Amino acid sequence: MLTDGWAALTARVLGALFLLAVGIIHLHEYQKLYSNIPTIGTLFILSFVGAVVVCAGLLLPVDRLPRPWGDLAVIGLALAGIGQAALQFVFLAISEQRPLFGFQEPGYDPPAIRDARITEVATVVFLSAFLILRTVHRRRKSRVGQQRPTTPTMSSAAHK
Repeated sequence: MLTDGWAALTARVLGALFLLAVGIIHLHEYQKLYSNIPTIGTLFILSFVGAVVVCAGLLLPVDRLPRPWGDLAVIGLALAGIGQAALQFVFLAISEQRPLFGFQEPGYDPPAIRDARITEVATVVFLSAFLILRTVHRRRKSRVGQQRPTTPTMSSAAHK
């Protein structure tokens, strides 16, 4: 996990925790209001389960799996988290304007709607930042590795 640098690790952890918050909000709303609504209630539970699974994967050192599986797992988990949060943001926006899966959001819980939006946007921002910072860090690392001289030079021998 730390091989991607501190900034990338921080963005990865924050993205995972915000995604978990998205899932917890959906679980709370399921228990409070949506458990009896067909399709929507099920989607709220699936949101929670998906958030827990992806969050756990992002917090575990799956990047230590053998190559290329570790890299693919981390990238796939980050993309899954981004996709889940973005899709839920869009579904909420649609359901506030017109029925979605036979349901239109009545706006019973404005603080929960606000919290869901904030955590969904934060998830997308932090996990996107993680992927960008990870890529930048790895490219810099590979450039530095390529620029190291393989044999001692006169200037390095003179400094010893």
